Amino acid sequence: MKVMIIGGGGREHAIAVSAAKSSRVTKLYCAPGNAGIEEVAECVPIGVMEFERLVAFAKEKEVDLVIVGPDDPLVGGLADAFAEAGIRVFGPRKNAAIIEGSKAFSKELMKKYGIPTAAYEVFSDADAAMEYLKTARFPIVLKADGLALGKGVLICNNLQEALDGVKEIMLDKHFGSAGNQMVIEEFMTGREVSVLAFCDGTTIKTMTSAQDHKRAKDGDQGLNTGGMGTFSPSPFYTAEVDAFCQKHIYQPTMDAMKAEGRDFVGVLFCGLMLTADGPKVLEYNARFGDPETQVVLPRMKNDMIDVMEACIDGRLSEITLEFEDNAAVCVVLASEGYPEHYEKGLPITGLENFSGKDGYAVFHAGTKKDAEGRIVTNGGRVLGVTALGADLKQARANAYAATEWVQFANKYKRNDIGKAIDEA
Repeated sequence: MKVMIIGGGGREHAIAVSAAKSSRVTKLYCAPGNAGIEEVAECVPIGVMEFERLVAFAKEKEVDLVIVGPDDPLVGGLADAFAEAGIRVFGPRKNAAIIEGSKAFSKELMKKYGIPTAAYEVFSDADAAMEYLKTARFPIVLKADGLALGKGVLICNNLQEALDGVKEIMLDKHFGSAGNQMVIEEFMTGREVSVLAFCDGTTIKTMTSAQDHKRAKDGDQGLNTGGMGTFSPSPFYTAEVDAFCQKHIYQPTMDAMKAEGRDFVGVLFCGLMLTADGPKVLEYNARFGDPETQVVLPRMKNDMIDVMEACIDGRLSEITLEFEDNAAVCVVLASEGYPEHYEKGLPITGLENFSGKDGYAVFHAGTKKDAEGRIVTNGGRVLGVTALGADLKQARANAYAATEWVQFANKYKRNDIGKAIDEA
Protein backbone atom coordinates (compact mmCIF):
# COMPACT_ATOMS: atom_id res chain seq x y z
CA MET A 1 0.00 0.00 0.00
CA LYS A 2 1.00 3.63 -0.56
CA VAL A 3 1.24 5.76 2.58
CA MET A 4 1.64 9.54 2.87
CA ILE A 5 2.78 11.32 6.05
CA ILE A 6 1.99 14.99 6.62
CA GLY A 7 4.64 17.00 8.47
CA GLY A 8 8.36 17.56 8.59
CA GLY A 9 9.68 17.25 12.12
CA GLY A 10 11.17 14.68 14.47
CA ARG A 11 7.76 13.19 15.22
CA GLU A 12 7.11 12.63 11.52
CA HIS A 13 10.58 11.11 11.04
CA ALA A 14 9.82 8.61 13.83
CA ILE A 15 6.42 7.86 12.25
CA ALA A 16 8.09 7.41 8.83
CA VAL A 17 10.67 4.98 10.24
CA SER A 18 7.87 2.91 11.83
CA ALA A 19 5.79 2.99 8.65
CA ALA A 20 8.78 1.89 6.57
CA LYS A 21 9.12 -1.20 8.78
CA SER A 22 5.64 -2.39 7.84
CA SER A 23 5.63 -5.24 5.33
CA ARG A 24 2.41 -3.75 3.91
CA VAL A 25 3.97 -0.43 2.85
CA THR A 26 5.27 -0.44 -0.73
CA LYS A 27 5.69 3.32 -1.18
CA LEU A 28 6.09 6.12 1.37
CA TYR A 29 5.60 9.84 0.72
CA CYS A 30 6.06 12.74 3.14
CA ALA A 31 4.96 16.37 2.74
CA PRO A 32 7.07 18.37 3.23
CA GLY A 33 9.48 16.05 5.09
CA ASN A 34 13.08 16.86 5.95
CA ALA A 35 16.62 15.68 5.21
CA GLY A 36 16.28 12.64 7.49
CA ILE A 37 12.84 11.58 6.31
CA GLU A 38 14.24 11.66 2.77
CA GLU A 39 16.19 8.48 3.60
CA VAL A 40 13.00 6.42 4.04
CA ALA A 41 10.36 8.34 2.04
CA GLU A 42 9.91 10.45 -1.07
CA CYS A 43 9.57 14.01 0.19
CA VAL A 44 7.29 16.41 -1.69
CA PRO A 45 7.48 20.21 -1.25
CA ILE A 46 3.91 20.83 -0.11
CA GLY A 47 3.19 22.69 3.14
CA VAL A 48 1.05 21.10 5.85
CA MET A 49 -1.65 23.80 5.49
CA GLU A 50 -1.91 23.54 1.69
CA PHE A 51 -4.96 21.31 1.90
CA GLU A 52 -6.00 21.37 -1.78
CA ARG A 53 -2.47 20.56 -3.00
CA LEU A 54 -2.09 17.76 -0.45
CA VAL A 55 -5.40 16.15 -1.45
CA ALA A 56 -4.62 16.53 -5.16
CA PHE A 57 -1.21 14.89 -4.72
CA ALA A 58 -2.68 11.98 -2.74
CA LYS A 59 -5.30 11.45 -5.45
CA GLU A 60 -2.74 11.63 -8.25
CA LYS A 61 -0.47 9.07 -6.56
CA GLU A 62 -3.43 6.86 -5.50
CA VAL A 63 -2.35 7.01 -1.85
CA ASP A 64 -4.08 4.37 0.30
CA LEU A 65 -3.51 5.92 3.73
CA VAL A 66 -2.62 9.41 4.96
CA ILE A 67 -1.15 9.98 8.44
CA VAL A 68 -1.40 13.55 9.70
CA GLY A 69 1.38 14.48 12.15
CA PRO A 70 1.08 18.13 13.31
CA ASP A 71 -1.65 19.92 15.25
CA ASP A 72 -2.34 22.92 12.96
CA PRO A 73 -3.65 20.94 9.96
CA LEU A 74 -5.72 18.64 12.19
CA VAL A 75 -7.35 21.57 14.00
CA GLY A 76 -7.83 23.22 10.60
CA GLY A 77 -9.71 20.22 9.19
CA LEU A 78 -7.18 18.40 6.98
CA ALA A 79 -8.52 14.98 8.02
CA ASP A 80 -11.98 16.10 6.86
CA ALA A 81 -10.58 17.23 3.50
CA PHE A 82 -8.98 13.82 2.85
CA ALA A 83 -12.05 11.91 4.04
CA GLU A 84 -14.34 13.99 1.82
CA ALA A 85 -12.06 13.13 -1.11
CA GLY A 86 -12.49 9.42 -0.34
CA ILE A 87 -8.94 8.96 0.97
CA ARG A 88 -8.39 6.98 4.16
CA VAL A 89 -6.83 9.20 6.80
CA PHE A 90 -5.47 8.60 10.30
CA GLY A 91 -6.11 11.62 12.51
CA PRO A 92 -9.14 13.23 14.15
CA ARG A 93 -11.67 15.31 12.24
CA LYS A 94 -11.81 19.05 12.92
CA ASN A 95 -14.70 18.76 15.37
CA ALA A 96 -12.67 16.29 17.49
CA ALA A 97 -9.27 18.00 17.13
CA ILE A 98 -10.78 20.94 19.02
CA ILE A 99 -9.80 19.01 22.16
CA GLU A 100 -6.33 20.42 21.46
CA GLY A 101 -7.33 23.46 19.42
CA SER A 102 -9.14 25.12 22.33
CA LYS A 103 -7.99 24.78 25.93
CA ALA A 104 -11.26 26.38 27.01
CA PHE A 105 -13.18 23.60 25.21
CA SER A 106 -11.11 20.82 26.78
CA LYS A 107 -11.42 22.31 30.29
CA GLU A 108 -15.20 22.66 29.91
CA LEU A 109 -15.39 19.07 28.63
CA MET A 110 -13.50 17.77 31.68
CA LYS A 111 -15.68 19.81 34.03
CA LYS A 112 -18.92 18.61 32.40
CA TYR A 113 -17.93 14.92 32.49
CA GLY A 114 -16.10 14.83 35.83
CA ILE A 115 -12.61 14.16 34.44
CA PRO A 116 -10.01 15.23 37.03
CA THR A 117 -8.11 18.43 36.15
CA ALA A 118 -6.94 21.67 37.76
CA ALA A 119 -9.45 24.35 38.82
CA TYR A 120 -9.67 27.11 36.20
CA GLU A 121 -11.43 30.16 34.77
CA VAL A 122 -11.72 31.23 31.11
CA PHE A 123 -11.33 34.87 30.01
CA SER A 124 -11.82 36.71 26.74
CA ASP A 125 -11.30 40.16 28.29
CA ALA A 126 -7.85 41.18 29.54
CA ASP A 127 -9.14 43.62 32.16
CA ALA A 128 -11.40 40.95 33.67
CA ALA A 129 -8.48 38.53 33.77
CA MET A 130 -6.31 41.09 35.57
CA GLU A 131 -9.03 41.80 38.14
CA TYR A 132 -9.43 38.06 38.80
CA LEU A 133 -5.67 37.68 39.34
CA LYS A 134 -5.72 40.28 42.13
CA THR A 135 -7.61 37.74 44.27
CA ALA A 136 -5.73 34.63 43.08
CA ARG A 137 -3.28 32.33 44.87
CA PHE A 138 0.21 32.02 43.45
CA PRO A 139 1.91 30.43 41.66
CA ILE A 140 -0.70 30.31 38.92
CA VAL A 141 -0.76 29.18 35.28
CA LEU A 142 -1.81 31.26 32.25
CA LYS A 143 -2.59 29.42 29.02
CA ALA A 144 -3.31 30.87 25.59
CA ASP A 145 -6.52 29.17 24.46
CA GLY A 146 -5.39 28.21 20.97
CA LEU A 147 -2.38 26.51 19.36
CA ALA A 148 0.97 28.08 20.27
CA LEU A 149 3.58 25.49 19.25
CA GLY A 150 3.67 24.10 22.79
CA LYS A 151 4.83 27.46 24.12
CA GLY A 152 1.63 29.30 25.11
CA VAL A 153 1.84 28.44 28.82
CA LEU A 154 3.19 30.83 31.47
CA ILE A 155 3.80 29.90 35.10
CA CYS A 156 3.58 33.06 37.20
CA ASN A 157 4.93 33.24 40.75
CA ASN A 158 3.42 36.58 41.77
CA LEU A 159 0.80 39.15 40.74
CA GLN A 160 3.17 41.32 38.69
CA GLU A 161 4.37 38.33 36.64
CA ALA A 162 0.75 37.33 36.06
CA LEU A 163 -0.32 40.83 34.97
CA ASP A 164 2.64 40.96 32.59
CA GLY A 165 1.59 37.52 31.33
CA VAL A 166 -1.96 38.68 30.54
CA LYS A 167 -0.48 41.61 28.60
CA GLU A 168 1.86 39.26 26.71
CA ILE A 169 -0.88 36.76 25.78
CA MET A 170 -4.01 38.87 25.33
CA LEU A 171 -2.85 42.40 24.50
CA ASP A 172 0.55 42.06 22.83
CA LYS A 173 -0.64 38.83 21.13
CA HIS A 174 2.76 37.20 21.64
CA PHE A 175 1.14 33.90 20.56
CA GLY A 176 -1.04 35.47 17.87
CA SER A 177 -4.76 34.69 17.75
CA ALA A 178 -4.16 31.80 20.20
CA GLY A 179 -4.36 34.53 22.86
CA ASN A 180 -7.83 35.82 21.97
CA GLN A 181 -9.06 33.74 24.89
CA MET A 182 -7.07 32.65 27.92
CA VAL A 183 -7.38 30.00 30.61
CA ILE A 184 -6.18 30.87 34.12
CA GLU A 185 -5.50 27.64 35.96
CA GLU A 186 -4.56 26.41 39.41
CA PHE A 187 -0.86 25.50 39.63
CA MET A 188 -0.48 21.76 40.23
CA THR A 189 2.58 20.09 41.70
CA GLY A 190 3.77 16.53 41.14
CA ARG A 191 5.39 14.38 38.48
CA GLU A 192 4.41 14.99 34.87
CA VAL A 193 3.74 11.99 32.64
CA SER A 194 2.72 11.80 28.98
CA VAL A 195 0.54 8.93 27.75
CA LEU A 196 -0.29 8.48 24.07
CA ALA A 197 -3.30 6.39 23.10
CA PHE A 198 -4.73 4.96 19.88
CA CYS A 199 -8.47 5.66 19.53
CA ASP A 200 -11.22 4.51 17.18
CA GLY A 201 -13.99 6.74 18.53
CA THR A 202 -15.23 4.13 21.01
CA THR A 203 -12.20 2.14 22.18
CA ILE A 204 -9.02 3.71 23.55
CA LYS A 205 -5.77 1.75 23.97
CA THR A 206 -2.82 3.38 25.67
CA MET A 207 0.77 3.07 24.58
CA THR A 208 3.72 2.95 26.97
CA SER A 209 4.25 6.03 29.16
CA ALA A 210 6.82 8.78 28.60
CA GLN A 211 8.03 11.95 30.27
CA ASP A 212 8.95 15.14 28.42
CA HIS A 213 11.25 18.01 29.44
CA LYS A 214 9.79 21.31 28.22
CA ARG A 215 12.14 23.92 29.68
CA ALA A 216 15.12 25.06 27.61
CA LYS A 217 17.78 24.74 30.32
CA ASP A 218 19.03 22.23 32.87
CA GLY A 219 17.08 21.95 36.10
CA ASP A 220 13.84 22.90 34.32
CA GLN A 221 14.99 26.51 34.01
CA GLY A 222 14.54 28.86 31.06
CA LEU A 223 11.73 29.28 28.56
CA ASN A 224 9.16 26.69 27.55
CA THR A 225 10.06 24.87 24.33
CA GLY A 226 8.47 22.27 22.11
CA GLY A 227 10.42 19.68 24.15
CA MET A 228 14.13 19.22 24.86
CA GLY A 229 14.08 15.48 25.43
CA THR A 230 12.07 12.61 26.81
CA PHE A 231 12.26 9.11 28.23
CA SER A 232 10.05 6.02 28.27
CA PRO A 233 8.67 4.37 30.32
CA SER A 234 8.10 6.68 33.29
CA PRO A 235 8.96 4.88 36.54
CA PHE A 236 6.35 7.05 38.26
CA TYR A 237 3.51 5.75 36.08
CA THR A 238 2.72 2.67 38.18
CA ALA A 239 0.10 -0.02 37.65
CA GLU A 240 -2.07 1.73 40.25
CA VAL A 241 -1.80 5.06 38.44
CA ASP A 242 -2.63 3.37 35.14
CA ALA A 243 -5.71 1.66 36.61
CA PHE A 244 -6.99 5.01 37.94
CA CYS A 245 -6.40 6.79 34.63
CA GLN A 246 -8.04 4.05 32.56
CA LYS A 247 -11.17 4.31 34.72
CA HIS A 248 -11.35 8.06 35.37
CA ILE A 249 -9.53 9.73 32.46
CA TYR A 250 -8.99 7.74 29.25
CA GLN A 251 -12.29 5.96 28.68
CA PRO A 252 -14.33 8.86 30.11
CA THR A 253 -12.65 11.18 27.61
CA MET A 254 -13.58 8.87 24.72
CA ASP A 255 -17.13 8.60 26.03
CA ALA A 256 -17.39 12.36 26.54
CA MET A 257 -16.27 13.14 23.00
CA LYS A 258 -18.73 10.58 21.60
CA ALA A 259 -21.53 12.05 23.71
CA GLU A 260 -20.73 15.47 22.26
CA GLY A 261 -20.93 14.08 18.71
CA ARG A 262 -17.18 14.45 18.28
CA ASP A 263 -15.97 10.84 17.91
CA PHE A 264 -12.19 10.92 18.32
CA VAL A 265 -10.27 8.74 15.85
CA GLY A 266 -6.49 9.00 15.89
CA VAL A 267 -3.92 9.46 18.66
CA LEU A 268 -4.96 11.20 21.86
CA PHE A 269 -2.11 12.59 23.94
CA CYS A 270 -2.87 12.92 27.65
CA GLY A 271 -0.50 15.14 29.60
CA LEU A 272 -0.92 14.13 33.24
CA MET A 273 0.16 15.55 36.58
CA LEU A 274 0.53 12.96 39.34
CA THR A 275 -0.61 15.14 42.25
CA ALA A 276 -0.97 14.30 45.94
CA ASP A 277 -4.73 14.10 45.22
CA GLY A 278 -4.25 11.64 42.38
CA PRO A 279 -3.60 11.95 38.61
CA LYS A 280 -5.10 14.99 36.85
CA VAL A 281 -5.13 16.08 33.21
CA LEU A 282 -2.79 18.95 32.38
CA GLU A 283 -3.65 19.02 28.68
CA TYR A 284 -4.86 17.00 25.73
CA ASN A 285 -3.23 16.90 22.30
CA ALA A 286 -4.94 15.50 19.24
CA ARG A 287 -1.87 13.75 17.79
CA PHE A 288 1.41 12.03 18.56
CA GLY A 289 3.58 14.08 20.95
CA ASP A 290 6.96 15.47 19.94
CA PRO A 291 9.45 14.28 21.19
CA GLU A 292 7.48 11.52 22.99
CA THR A 293 6.90 9.70 19.70
CA GLN A 294 10.67 9.32 19.31
CA VAL A 295 10.84 7.09 22.41
CA VAL A 296 7.43 5.37 22.24
CA LEU A 297 7.31 4.10 18.64
CA PRO A 298 10.82 2.53 18.71
CA ARG A 299 9.58 0.35 21.60
CA MET A 300 6.31 -0.75 19.93
CA LYS A 301 6.19 -4.35 18.66
CA ASN A 302 2.99 -3.97 16.61
CA ASP A 303 2.89 -3.08 12.95
CA MET A 304 1.88 0.58 13.28
CA ILE A 305 -0.08 0.52 10.00
CA ASP A 306 -2.22 -2.39 11.25
CA VAL A 307 -3.11 -0.43 14.39
CA MET A 308 -3.94 2.76 12.49
CA GLU A 309 -6.19 0.90 10.06
CA ALA A 310 -7.98 -0.77 12.97
CA CYS A 311 -8.66 2.70 14.41
CA ILE A 312 -10.09 3.96 11.12
CA ASP A 313 -12.29 0.87 10.78
CA GLY A 314 -13.58 0.99 14.37
CA ARG A 315 -12.05 -2.36 15.36
CA LEU A 316 -9.30 -1.28 17.73
CA SER A 317 -10.79 -3.62 20.34
CA GLU A 318 -9.34 -6.51 18.29
CA ILE A 319 -5.76 -5.20 18.69
CA THR A 320 -3.43 -5.95 21.60
CA LEU A 321 -0.72 -3.29 21.83
CA GLU A 322 2.69 -4.70 22.72
CA PHE A 323 5.89 -2.94 23.71
CA GLU A 324 9.44 -4.16 24.24
CA ASP A 325 10.53 -4.74 27.84
CA ASN A 326 13.23 -2.09 27.58
CA ALA A 327 13.62 1.68 27.80
CA ALA A 328 14.36 4.62 25.51
CA VAL A 329 15.78 8.12 26.01
CA CYS A 330 15.75 10.95 23.45
CA VAL A 331 18.01 13.99 23.83
CA VAL A 332 17.20 16.95 21.56
CA LEU A 333 20.12 18.72 19.93
CA ALA A 334 19.03 22.31 19.43
CA SER A 335 20.59 25.49 18.06
CA GLU A 336 21.92 27.83 20.75
CA GLY A 337 19.30 30.51 21.42
CA TYR A 338 16.24 28.30 20.87
CA PRO A 339 13.33 28.95 21.45
CA GLU A 340 13.98 32.62 20.66
CA HIS A 341 16.71 33.61 18.18
CA TYR A 342 19.05 31.13 16.53
CA GLU A 343 21.06 30.69 13.36
CA LYS A 344 20.08 28.35 10.51
CA GLY A 345 22.03 26.82 7.64
CA LEU A 346 24.86 25.35 9.73
CA PRO A 347 26.41 22.13 8.28
CA ILE A 348 25.83 18.92 10.30
CA THR A 349 28.52 16.24 10.43
CA GLY A 350 28.67 12.73 11.86
CA LEU A 351 25.18 11.53 10.95
CA GLU A 352 26.71 8.48 9.27
CA ASN A 353 27.82 7.28 12.72
CA PHE A 354 24.26 6.10 13.39
CA SER A 355 24.08 3.90 10.30
CA GLY A 356 23.66 0.22 11.08
CA LYS A 357 23.82 0.68 14.86
CA ASP A 358 20.99 -1.29 16.50
CA GLY A 359 19.34 0.48 19.39
CA TYR A 360 20.26 3.97 18.19
CA ALA A 361 18.44 6.48 15.99
CA VAL A 362 18.84 10.12 15.05
CA PHE A 363 15.50 11.71 14.19
CA HIS A 364 15.67 14.91 12.14
CA ALA A 365 13.54 17.78 13.43
CA GLY A 366 14.88 20.94 11.77
CA THR A 367 17.15 19.94 8.89
CA LYS A 368 17.32 20.38 5.13
CA LYS A 369 19.74 19.87 2.25
CA ASP A 370 21.45 23.01 0.97
CA ALA A 371 22.32 23.80 -2.65
CA GLU A 372 25.52 21.75 -2.34
CA GLY A 373 23.65 18.70 -1.01
CA ARG A 374 24.93 19.09 2.54
CA ILE A 375 22.57 18.47 5.46
CA VAL A 376 22.27 21.74 7.42
CA THR A 377 20.30 23.06 10.38
CA ASN A 378 16.86 24.49 9.55
CA GLY A 379 15.15 25.02 12.91
CA GLY A 380 15.54 25.52 16.63
CA ARG A 381 15.26 21.84 17.45
CA VAL A 382 17.61 20.19 14.97
CA LEU A 383 17.95 16.48 15.87
CA GLY A 384 16.56 14.01 18.38
CA VAL A 385 19.16 11.44 19.41
CA THR A 386 17.37 8.32 20.67
CA ALA A 387 18.89 5.25 22.27
CA LEU A 388 17.45 2.07 23.72
CA GLY A 389 18.71 0.25 26.78
CA ALA A 390 17.80 -2.64 29.04
CA ASP A 391 16.64 -0.05 31.56
CA LEU A 392 16.33 3.74 31.74
CA LYS A 393 19.79 4.34 33.18
CA GLN A 394 21.44 2.37 30.39
CA ALA A 395 19.29 4.07 27.73
CA ARG A 396 20.20 7.47 29.17
CA ALA A 397 23.92 6.69 29.14
CA ASN A 398 23.66 5.40 25.56
CA ALA A 399 21.74 8.46 24.36
CA TYR A 400 24.16 10.96 25.85
CA ALA A 401 27.14 9.06 24.42
CA ALA A 402 25.49 9.16 20.99
CA THR A 403 24.96 12.95 21.14
CA GLU A 404 28.73 13.24 20.69
CA TRP A 405 28.63 11.34 17.39
CA VAL A 406 27.10 14.31 15.58
CA GLN A 407 28.29 17.92 15.42
CA PHE A 408 27.18 21.35 14.19
CA ALA A 409 28.11 24.89 15.22
CA ASN A 410 26.10 26.28 18.16
CA LYS A 411 24.94 22.78 19.15
CA TYR A 412 23.03 22.94 22.44
CA LYS A 413 21.43 20.29 24.64
CA ARG A 414 20.15 19.81 28.15
CA ASN A 415 22.39 17.57 30.22
CA ASP A 416 19.73 16.29 32.62
CA ILE A 417 17.16 14.54 30.40
CA GLY A 418 15.88 11.60 32.42
CA LYS A 419 17.69 12.65 35.57
CA ALA A 420 14.45 11.95 37.44
CA ILE A 421 15.17 8.29 36.74
CA ASP A 422 17.83 8.41 39.45
CA GLU A 423 15.18 9.51 41.96
CA ALA A 424 12.68 6.77 41.16
